Order: sequence, then C-alpha cells, then structure tokens
Amino acid sequence: MEKQINIFADDVEKEAVNQFYQAMTLPCNVAGALMPDVHTGYTLPIGSVIKSKGKVFPSYVGYDIGCGVGSIKIDLLSKELDKKALETIQDEILKQIPVGINRHAIAQKWENYKNGTNIAKDAFLNGGCKQLGTLGGGNHFLEVGKDEDNYIWITVHSGSRGFGYKIAEKYMELSAIENTEEERYAKEFEEKNKWRKYNPEKWEEAKKQFIYRRVRARLKTNLEGHYGLYINSTLGQNYIKDMNIALDFALENRKIMLQKAKMAIEKVLNTKIKELLFVNRNHNHAELIDNEYIIHRKGATHADKNLLGVIPGNMRDGCFIVKGKGYAPALNSSSHGAGRVLSRKKAKDTLNYSNLKNEMSAIVNNITEATLDEAPEAYKNIFEVMDAQKEMVDILYHIRPILNIKG
Repeated sequence: MEKQINIFADDVEKEAVNQFYQAMTLPCNVAGALMPDVHTGYTLPIGSVIKSKGKVFPSYVGYDIGCGVGSIKIDLLSKELDKKALETIQDEILKQIPVGINRHAIAQKWENYKNGTNIAKDAFLNGGCKQLGTLGGGNHFLEVGKDEDNYIWITVHSGSRGFGYKIAEKYMELSAIENTEEERYAKEFEEKNKWRKYNPEKWEEAKKQFIYRRVRARLKTNLEGHYGLYINSTLGQNYIKDMNIALDFALENRKIMLQKAKMAIEKVLNTKIKELLFVNRNHNHAELIDNEYIIHRKGATHADKNLLGVIPGNMRDGCFIVKGKGYAPALNSSSHGAGRVLSRKKAKDTLNYSNLKNEMSAIVNNITEATLDEAPEAYKNIFEVMDAQKEMVDILYHIRPILNIKG
C-alpha cells in the first residue's frame, strides 16, 4: 500500500526533509505530514506528524513531553489595564512563578505519578516535584493579551519540564538498546575470545559486559534515532503509561501558572475576575488509535474537527485561538506555532537588540539581550503560516500581547 505523505510548507530545510523521509522509510510508518512551521529537530523535524502501525517512538515525541499552550479568556477589558498596572502585574507574576532554570524551593506533592512505573516516580522525586508551576526557558512564555473585542486573555506556553525530560531520555535510551544489533556485538566478542571451555561462567559474564559497553558507547552518539517500541510489549506499554503521566503533569503545570497569573491581576485591580473560556492543547505527544496505530505529533497541534487549540506566533504578534477542521491529509493536525528560521546562535549573531527593544516598546516585557534568540525575526511570519493552514483550522480569535514574560 502506498504511504500517505504530505508537506504543507514551501521552503523546508534540507536536513528537516532528510529527517522526515528517513522516518518514512520504516515499514511501520504508514503516513506522515509536515506542518507549515516545520524546521529541523532531533531525529524528527519540529512540525512533524507520523502515523505508525504497532510501534511508538519516544524520540518522535521528544524531550518535552506534553509541551503545549493553554489560554483563559477572562471577564476583563483591556481598558482596565494601563501600563503601570501591567508592570505591577508582571512583578506579581514573577514573584509567584519561577522562570528559566529556577524552580520552587519546596517540593510539591503530586499523586498521579504513582500510576506510572518507577521511571516516572524517579523523575518526579528527582526534580519534577519542584517544577510544577514553573515556566522554563527557551520559547516558553506567559502572556497577557487582548482579542478583537478587547477581552483579556492569559496564555502560557510550557511543558513537563525536567520531569518529562527525564522520562523521555530514559525511554529513548531503552528503546535504542532494544533496537541495537546485540547479535553483532556478541559475534565480535566470540571471534576474539576462544577461552569459553576453560571458564564458561566467566566467559558469559565477560561477553555480557562487552556487549553492554558497546551498546553504551553507541548510545552516547546515537541516542536520538528512529528506535521504536512495539505498543503491545511491556516496554511500549510502560512508555505510553509514563508519557500520559507527563502529559498530565504538563497540563497541571500550565493550569497552575494560568491561575497564578489571574490571581496577580485580581490582586492588582483588587477585584474578583470570572473565567469565561479555557483552551488547552499540547503539541508533543503520541496518540493511540484503534489499539493498533500511533499518531506522533512533534511540534504539531491536534486539530480534530471542532477541537479548540492555541497557536502562538512570536512575542510581538501574539497567539491565535483556532478550531480544528479534522483535515485528513494533515493527519488531523496543524502547526504548533510559527517555526524557527534562525537557529538560536544565528539569531544572537545577526539580530540587533536595539531593534528588538523598539519592536517591543508598546508591550510590557522582561526581555534582555539574552532574549535576542526569541526575537520575532527568528521565526517565520505567523500570518503566512496561518494562511497556509486554512484547510486545517479556522481562526476564532487573534490575541495581541500587552504583557509578555519570557523564561
């Protein structure tokens, strides 16, 4: 059967195309799509959707399991927030929400990891327990913005933090080990070591250690590969279970920050504010279909028919609340954002901080020179990206930022 392959971007980096087609050479990968914001990632491009039969690939979900965007519309109009109020709100938010590498000083209790394996439990106890309600760095952000009717929205882009990273890293390692050619290493050992008859037990142990060392050496340079786990295997089932726990963690993480930001606004305005709408969608996950197929979305938003989602652009141009159309050629997906056109290093080497400050002058923000790699010019034009996916989503609201906090 011919594989379903669709690319919804005109200009795609050669390396991103190579990553995608390498994935599509695997017999189990039966369909794939690249979103308009596609760019090179680890193993698989950011902005990829891969449908696999019988296998789940931890590297296709990536390190930040459950990374996504949550927004709440509140019963408040933008005229109630002048610059001074926004600056005070920013200070209040930063008192409550650790950003960048910062975390909470006191470990939090979170019961959901108990439904998972020891991998999830260890990841929570060794770092994750202090990261619920933290923003992180890179392209993660918290924004206050206004829609076309001047209603205020609070938006958070963040994921499962170090908790999800540790889960992803461990399963990527285990899936790589599962897929290594241990027989080749065993044969190599046997050809070089002819002393088995003298001490069988010691020979078997030496062989085992030799294979382990070879596998570990290979993983140091090749952890992020196209290594899949059968979904009916113990390891595959365990990954799906722990991945879902990381998805829950990421959702709870965003909810905590949205509520803290809302409380900061209430404190500054000295009034209670009603929440009118909550929209949340993650863009790094694996979805089980009919107990046989897995839809991997790596930097792609789930966009089933009538499913609401959030697609951020950049710190200047804001976010879009969208409704999915269930477009089958895109595997019921859409972009997860604008998509980078400059690497972080190239952005810092070529862009101008003064220009960034001028661009952001009308928006209360916490940018510094270190934020230059997140300048709008480091990303594709979000309006062109949205135009390229009209068959995938309808735009309900365009939220323009009036306060932006970057990690």
